[in-house]
Parts: sequence; C-alpha cells; structure tokens
Amino acid sequence: MRSNHPHRGRTRRAAAGFTLIELMIACGIVAILASIAISTYRNQTLRANRTDGRTILMQIQLAEQKFFLQNNTYTVNIAAAPPVGLGMPAVSPRGYYAMAVAPGNTGIGTSFVASATAQANQVKDDPNCLIFTVDDSGNRTPDDTATACWH
Repeated sequence: MRSNHPHRGRTRRAAAGFTLIELMIACGIVAILASIAISTYRNQTLRANRTDGRTILMQIQLAEQKFFLQNNTYTVNIAAAPPVGLGMPAVSPRGYYAMAVAPGNTGIGTSFVASATAQANQVKDDPNCLIFTVDDSGNRTPDDTATACWH
C-alpha cells in the first residue's frame, strides 16, 4: 500500500533528529549564557566579600567614637579589652580582611585611621579594592568617585 502523499519521505527524515549545525548553535548559545552567568556571579561574590571588611570597619569607627566619649582620646589598640582598647577582632568575621588602627593626621589620641586590608584569595580576586580606610572625620578611601568599592 503505497501512499500518493508527496511529502511523506521528507517528513520522516526531518523528524529523525537534529543536524550538526543546530547542535553547534545550541551549544554556542549555552556557552554565551554560561559566561554571562559566571561573570555576574563572580562580581556579586566580590561585592559580598567587600562587605565583610566594610562592616567591621564601620564597627571599629563606632567603637572608636564610643571610646573617645568615655576616655577623651582615641586608641590604636583593636584587640585589647576596654578601657585600654576596643575589644574587637583584628580579622574580619569571614577572614577576608585584616583590621588595623593607626594614629591620624593630628597625632596619637586626637585622631585615628582604621583600615581593612585584603588578605588571602581576596588579594588576587579583587585588586581594585585592596585597602579600605575610614578616619575620625568619616572620610573613606578608596574614593568612590573612581571606584565602586564602598557600594
């Protein structure tokens, strides 16, 4: 029983599978989408890691202001318990930044500069934002007009 349908042979052939060109195009689209997703994920991870250092830096700034109100001087001792120091860790909670406090421009006890310095993998992964600082006046570096480190 033979059918007189003119497209019967082509229909079966087209339904047999994908051509190599179609498969290559699909793989190319998947590769482009994956590269965009990986790049976006990496950027969000860096931003989250920066938050680790910025958060404790702001906590140090608040602790310094409290210390100043109680002692009429700033301290450069992060780790020692009050009334000698701030009683705070010298490393950020997730370990991406090392914390330090140094005297500011006007001298010991009258000003301070707190810093968060990237360490371990954060150094190689985020070279644009290696050191965050904040001083007794609230000035921050790096300047966010040039970078997006504080955002």
